Amino acid sequence: MSIEKTKANDVVASGLIAGARPVETATATGKYVVECIDKDGNLKWTAETENLVVNVGLQYAAGVALTSTTQITAWYIGLYGAAASNTPAATDTLAVHAGWTEINPYAGNRPAATFAAATNANPSVVTNTASPASFSINATATVGGAFLCSAASGTTGTLFSAADFQSPGDRSVASGDTLNVTYQFSLAG
Repeated sequence: MSIEKTKANDVVASGLIAGARPVETATATGKYVVECIDKDGNLKWTAETENLVVNVGLQYAAGVALTSTTQITAWYIGLYGAAASNTPAATDTLAVHAGWTEINPYAGNRPAATFAAATNANPSVVTNTASPASFSINATATVGGAFLCSAASGTTGTLFSAADFQSPGDRSVASGDTLNVTYQFSLAG
């Protein structure tokens, strides 16, 4: 008599990918480049610093692009001073920015930032490198960072971005110096 034995195994595997569709993101970044030229025309120091595009700056950019937010056509660059912790925050506005204090070791209003047309690329870039904002320094001061806003003076307007100088941090300026500041904003998808 023969005994026959058989075994049968079935293995089933499955997977589910829910909501599989392309995901797009946009990243808003920027940087400041500041050159300090002394009264004799010599380069004293350079600072290149990535910035924080603040919430109201992001809201403005999205609103102009996709809703009926009115375009701001005049932008200005300001300086802020030294502190134990110069800390721009996403919630900063031109009127309220607890982490930094504007300084003006120069005469007049904040200089204008004159931007060229945005590039047609990814990232799309807007910059004022062809026409840097220039500060004629008339007092000794310590500069800790820079910011971009829509007001030549005062605290009414839109703050777009702010940046602390990277290591070695705060920089000194003296009467007779010139600060040339460029800002570059990039939007990548």
